[in-house]
Amino acid sequence: MQSSQDTGTGPRTDPGHVVVIGGGITGLAAAHRLVGAGVRVTLLESTDRLGGKLLVGEIEGAPIDLGAESLLARRPEAIDLARAVGLGDRLQAPATATAALWTRDALRPMPKGHVMGVPGTPEALAGILSPRGVARIAEERDLPAAELDEDVAIGAFAAERLGREVVDRLVEPLLGGVYAGDAYRISMQAAVPHLYAAAKKRGSLLAGVQEVQRRAREQQQDGPVFLGIEGGVGTLPEAVADAVRAGGGEILHRTPVIALNRRSDGWEVRLTDRTLTADAVVLAVPAGPAATLLAAESPAAAAEVDRIEYASMALVTLAFPRSAMTGLPAGSGFLVPPIEGRTIKASTLSTQKWQWVGDRSPELFVLRASIGRHGEEEQLQREDAELIDVASGDLRQATGVTATAVAATVTRWTRGLPQYPVGHPARVARIHREVAKLPGLALCGAAYDGVGIPACIAGGQRAADEILATHTLARGTDRGAGQ
Repeated sequence: MQSSQDTGTGPRTDPGHVVVIGGGITGLAAAHRLVGAGVRVTLLESTDRLGGKLLVGEIEGAPIDLGAESLLARRPEAIDLARAVGLGDRLQAPATATAALWTRDALRPMPKGHVMGVPGTPEALAGILSPRGVARIAEERDLPAAELDEDVAIGAFAAERLGREVVDRLVEPLLGGVYAGDAYRISMQAAVPHLYAAAKKRGSLLAGVQEVQRRAREQQQDGPVFLGIEGGVGTLPEAVADAVRAGGGEILHRTPVIALNRRSDGWEVRLTDRTLTADAVVLAVPAGPAATLLAAESPAAAAEVDRIEYASMALVTLAFPRSAMTGLPAGSGFLVPPIEGRTIKASTLSTQKWQWVGDRSPELFVLRASIGRHGEEEQLQREDAELIDVASGDLRQATGVTATAVAATVTRWTRGLPQYPVGHPARVARIHREVAKLPGLALCGAAYDGVGIPACIAGGQRAADEILATHTLARGTDRGAGQ
């Protein structure tokens, strides 16, 4: 029987073998699904670690997430996967669900009654907007019915219907913050599809928000919006990897793929030192590498994928003596509207937000600040020390705390978040149509499926299911044995 690493005297496809390219949470989710179906899996990761933007680390001995830190609990995929790989008893709701906006030179309580910053009533934003801004929202009731026959930018549409102030003060820091992008460019259909559908049906943005909120109540979505994992969300990738290995899967680090070629009976996956063969391939890497690997077999798909833009950002993590942090505002943290002209875009008061952070580091207070959005790449050209100083200065102004950090670290996520401009859903549909012409290939990842962890996991599982549905793969046996 030929090994997945054996080139032999000529390429030959082993029945029941799938190669997953990319060891982020998307690729790991795909591998986990395939292994669970009894398929032989080889996962290839070009770097020396798994997890992509999920990364756990330490600061002054305190464990902390240095990448994504929470799971959207209103979708089941991430929670179900965490439980499936033995992390169910470590799922933890935030210790506090209150947050703030740093706007108009003060930390103001985050308003309720909105969908990603788009309010359902004018009153929802009293105290955040000026009286004129609140009144402008109410004027939507007198506007002609909205027509949404095509995709629109959520910021532009909300500004047209409700006024720019609601976009600049709330939609930008909330929705723009999720994507590290510009709300005036972000596709409404891609970023808030449920709101797009409701607003299209009702002809009103206010009425659309109210319908989305009503449906949430009917579905009894009244639990925590987010969950974390004790020890960090960054522990999830290795837990999934352990489950993949336990199921017989092979995971190779520092193994970049340089080419992908279709054969009559499967695929060749060319590495720097050998060629693997497989029945099918799951491609779960960012758009740039994906475009390179698609170029030989699907130039049309490669060209579309290559047009997907990314934003870069940095996280500045600071540790302070807990005793020096008296007078700190309550809550989990705050967002900063770009219109305020500050450097930081948000701050998470990790010790207050996650009980496990405080419990494991009782003498320290840990917080994070994010810097950088799409079009602001120059921010990440600064040295680490400068980013730390600027973030510390903004934090002092926002919170009034003058303590000196005992430790600081900067984590850079270069080209870390794909952008979803107007037309993105149509582009993704075109990409999938082209890839579907190549039997045995499935494409997944944040560039197509959504930037949140549950969306990425769902994309990996969908890709695995596509392979399972269209290929007769061995379930627990190797049909090629003895041939």
